[in-house]
Amino acid sequence: MTQPVRPIGIEFATAELVSLLGSRALTGASATGLRAGDESHHARHAPNIVVLPQSTEEVAAIVAIAARHRVPITPFGAGSGLEGGAIPVQGGISLDTSRLNEIIEIRRDDMIARVGAGVRRLDLNHALRETGLFFPIDPGANASLGGMASTGASGTNAVRYGVMRENVLGLTVVTADGAIVRTGSLARKSSSGYDLTRLFVGSEGTLGIITEIALRLHPIPDAVSAHAGFATLAGAVQAVIEIKRTGLAIGRVELLDAPLVDVVIRRGSMALAALPTLFFEFHGQAAEIAAVSEVIAEIVADHGGTPLQWVAPGAATTALWETRRDCLAWAKAERPGAVSWPSDVCVPISRLSEVILETREDVAGSGIPAYIVGHVGDGNFHCVFMHLHEEDEAVRTLSDRIIERALNAGGTVTGEHGVGLGKRHVLEAEHGAAAVALMRSLKITLDPDGILNPGKVLPDLAA
Repeated sequence: MTQPVRPIGIEFATAELVSLLGSRALTGASATGLRAGDESHHARHAPNIVVLPQSTEEVAAIVAIAARHRVPITPFGAGSGLEGGAIPVQGGISLDTSRLNEIIEIRRDDMIARVGAGVRRLDLNHALRETGLFFPIDPGANASLGGMASTGASGTNAVRYGVMRENVLGLTVVTADGAIVRTGSLARKSSSGYDLTRLFVGSEGTLGIITEIALRLHPIPDAVSAHAGFATLAGAVQAVIEIKRTGLAIGRVELLDAPLVDVVIRRGSMALAALPTLFFEFHGQAAEIAAVSEVIAEIVADHGGTPLQWVAPGAATTALWETRRDCLAWAKAERPGAVSWPSDVCVPISRLSEVILETREDVAGSGIPAYIVGHVGDGNFHCVFMHLHEEDEAVRTLSDRIIERALNAGGTVTGEHGVGLGKRHVLEAEHGAAAVALMRSLKITLDPDGILNPGKVLPDLAA
């Protein structure tokens, strides 16, 4: 782990923070070490001090201290990010949101929840269990909702419910001067003023620190799950496109490539054919699903699929989706000492099979184990390398090829993980110099001293 740098003014800021927060301002090695990294492959950097605010007002006071002494401040949620967004690369203050964990309000009739940024998504859904509602955005990890808003998270349910940007109604944000700003409203739509909510959603803590969120909730759907293997990756993707054209609501559809299915066969409990495989979840009334099940089975067969295997509700369905959640961890365990490096591109669905096939061909000769999983219904896929540190440069080259391929297809360099540290160098290739210059102008306007999560999202200026 890289030792923390000592920003000018950190001693004065530390003294003020200790005076403000007492035992909730921590400088010990164990506390700073825990906030030095996330789940990504990026190098760890320890902060100088960790603070644990319990209210928006305390966050505002902390940011005001950081601004006064020009000390960097980096928000830290659950530490489950995959692009280094929570790593304090310039030292300074790590602002841990875990104590901003109040479920402030559940408005059942409005289908809205107001929560603190530190509330975890599973805790919110546990609190909603008697209401008939749920919050659908599921990035896999039990992430904090503030972190999910900050990165613009997505996940397996995005094909039906969209991503965080579509499910955040409003925010409470502390800006770089310590001001408290509230965006949006509890109305389902608005044409009032600039859309500040979506400016901050996905900004990764570089424009302001999110402390509270108003979220859209959705009725818990009737759902049936199924799976099928396919002779080819292309056939699997084309089957999804055609099923979507039937109009049946796909709640989730996940692709596992053949190498990953091999891992599942060795380590999991599901009986699968050793083929590229789709996991489906269909939403709707049982009669509706039954009425089109033959059509779905025909579409699967027409694209080289095995007979569609419907999964019984209950334990078998839980096992299917737990397999999807756990399979990459099983793959990592098959190579001792390996580090996970996931790509995260998203392309128009019409180009998805082409991009996946070219990616699989590109990595096949590398000798580095890699597995492809995809949120096939919305064009987002991950090629996840399980590499050793001496293979870093080779994986970086392969990852950049995946990015280039996605951009050439009209896609994006990140569908859900965020830019963080790992995608800054390709931001201009996606958006163009003029757009990045505008982003930089927004950053300078909202954070003139560059204290909010420095070193993230925007590329470094040329020397």
